[in-house]
Amino acid sequence: MKRNKSYQYRSQKKKGKALPITLISLGIIVAGITSWIGMNDWNLEKSYKKIEQVIYQDDNKVDDETTEPVNPDENYDSENIDENNEVEVPKDEVPEVETPDVETPEKDNRQYIEGQELPKEPTYIEGILIANKQYPLPSTYSPGESDEARAAFHEMAAAAKLDGFELIAFSTYRSYDYQTGLYERYVERDGSEAADRYSARPGYSEHQTGLAFDIGEVDNEQYYASAKFGETDAGKWVAANAYRFGFIMRYPEGKEKRTGYMHESWHFRYVGIEIAREIYKQNISLEEYLGI
Repeated sequence: MKRNKSYQYRSQKKKGKALPITLISLGIIVAGITSWIGMNDWNLEKSYKKIEQVIYQDDNKVDDETTEPVNPDENYDSENIDENNEVEVPKDEVPEVETPDVETPEKDNRQYIEGQELPKEPTYIEGILIANKQYPLPSTYSPGESDEARAAFHEMAAAAKLDGFELIAFSTYRSYDYQTGLYERYVERDGSEAADRYSARPGYSEHQTGLAFDIGEVDNEQYYASAKFGETDAGKWVAANAYRFGFIMRYPEGKEKRTGYMHESWHFRYVGIEIAREIYKQNISLEEYLGI
């Protein structure tokens, strides 16, 4: 009997403690709800929506160690989806496609422009006077030999002499009329097709600019205007050093398609030291340098 009374007493005591705890918890919940509603200006609908959002977010939380998102499609912006519901890949994710190398057809300047009339003024490209089969000179253009080019040649000849070579410029400026007679003689001897490879028609000759110098070695006249000049020690010296004085080999070997004329180891053109150095360094023709 005593044990039962003691048990009842303890049970009643526990219930007595539980009741205050329950009331306190309920009070806290009510206070929290009241505070939540108060924060939303006592707007019950707004408060309910916020409670639902919190519950929904809690249910969809991703563990910090998860390496992939819950829904992979969420990586795509809705603006990237077109009307057919096809996802457009962001620009920065488009794989690069290698463009095949397309060779640009090499220019061929070997032919004259038939029917072309001579201009009234000479043509300058990037400040350089040009005369070739596409860019003729006026028949009246008569500047004579360039003083600047002649001075540069003297400097080159002096340098060559120190190395044991005595150079001579055996042909420089030619007038329109002189070139007419020269070209006609070549055509009569070899035919127009052959002559056009090594001699310019009147109005198209670079010698008419006064800047072209045909160079040879004194006492070696047999090599004047000869491809064999390039095989001589003097010819090799000029080919390797002319750029230092502003001259370029005007018709280099292997460049006939660009220059329009066969290789001439003796024909040099004055363009100035800076440009001559660049052309020599790149091993290109004047046409290639100017992009014409």
